Amino acid sequence: MLLADLLVEGRVKVPLAAGTKDEVLQELVELVAADMAPGTAAPILAAVRDREREMTTGLGEGVAIPHGRTPVVDELGIAAGVTRAPIEYGAIDGEPVRIVFLLVGPETAAGEHVRTLARIARLVRRPEVRGALLDAPTTADFVRVIRQAEAA
Repeated sequence: MLLADLLVEGRVKVPLAAGTKDEVLQELVELVAADMAPGTAAPILAAVRDREREMTTGLGEGVAIPHGRTPVVDELGIAAGVTRAPIEYGAIDGEPVRIVFLLVGPETAAGEHVRTLARIARLVRRPEVRGALLDAPTTADFVRVIRQAEAA
């Protein structure tokens, strides 16, 4: 499955309203949980925060991929967005972050989870993709950039 197929427009927000790392996590969890069963947002957020405490998910180059696995999720879910301004994230390169992808999945789907993380990381390593995502004025444009990058 392509990332663009998982990134439905309701799960992408350009720009994100958040101004801090924790606000970004909360905002993206709300997006990914919006069409899931009631009560899933809190355990998803807890799983993502737990994973973040283990090690930063700030990859560098202004990108973060917070993620977590939890039994309250039945299938892989992705949310994404671009912050209005760079935010301090504790990324491995020490640089602030603007592009954030949130990935959540069931505890039973570790392989798919890791493969999806790798696909996201491969895409955002490309400077032209990062630049296009930062320049995307709308949610639809953000998704279009992902679709085009996956097709290239």
